[in-house]
Amino acid sequence: MSFTPPAGGSGAGAMMPGQSQDPGVRAVHAAMESCLGKSVMSGVMGFGMGGLFGMFMASMSYDTPFGSPVTNAAGQTISSMPLRQQLKVGFKDMGTRSYSMAKNFGKVGALFSGIECGIEGLRAKNDLANGVAAGCLTGGILAKNAGPTGMAGGCLAFAAFSAAIDAYMRQPRED
Repeated sequence: MSFTPPAGGSGAGAMMPGQSQDPGVRAVHAAMESCLGKSVMSGVMGFGMGGLFGMFMASMSYDTPFGSPVTNAAGQTISSMPLRQQLKVGFKDMGTRSYSMAKNFGKVGALFSGIECGIEGLRAKNDLANGVAAGCLTGGILAKNAGPTGMAGGCLAFAAFSAAIDAYMRQPRED
């Protein structure tokens, strides 16, 4: 299927397939292509995924005897409470853990995406080096409270993880 431009539409102002003349659509598209838009969307999506992941991990922590026992305000362990109170304490704990993990995932997503977009804009290239450099900077920033050694470890670990994910995503498809 080929695209045929409208009559007289072969010049610089010709519309490409999928483009809209609606200024609202163009404004949203421009916002989503900006570094700020990408960072915000990555943060929101990371927050959502972190919340789901946190809920899953919190729900699994009650099945193992190796975790620290969950207690209520009176110091009673969850297993010795009535069912209604167990559910109340369990859901409260699950919500707390989910929110904590959601904040962390959102922060990492927004930080990494913003840094990668900035590097891509500075270098005017879209390649593996952008992700590796953004991973190193993100890992270092996230580990800033651990000192120089921790920052170097965070840089290396996050850069390696970013390189592995980016290399996988850049593989040619088998269609």
